[in-house]
Amino acid sequence: MKLTLTGGCLCGAVQFSVKDEFKAFYQCHCKQCQQLSGSAFTSNILTAPTNIEWLKGKRNVTVYDHPTRGFSKSFCSLCGSALPFINKNKTTLIIPAGSLNELPDLKPQANMFTSEEACWLKPGLNAKGFSGFPE
Repeated sequence: MKLTLTGGCLCGAVQFSVKDEFKAFYQCHCKQCQQLSGSAFTSNILTAPTNIEWLKGKRNVTVYDHPTRGFSKSFCSLCGSALPFINKNKTTLIIPAGSLNELPDLKPQANMFTSEEACWLKPGLNAKGFSGFPE
């Protein structure tokens, strides 16, 4: 029996569930993913387009489809949190890993487009760690 995972946005306006039946888990370091996320990379889990049940707030989900390139982004229109979306050719549901409340069985399988990795990623990984804000 497959585990059902839940997820949603930061403000709680959008909630969803998915079955832990995932095809792939990728971390993408390309420049467009850096721009979309405002971070060094995105962590996305891929599954069947039908593997989602919107539990709350689907009307608060905004989808941005780039007009000339093959990518999209879905987010909460209230808080801006990344949310699942179906890719442009309608073959895959892409779930931002950080939108899940529980850990999936699948772990990241690949780091893609590492040639475009943010120049500050590795120095940042070596920076001093704190359990909260730095003192």
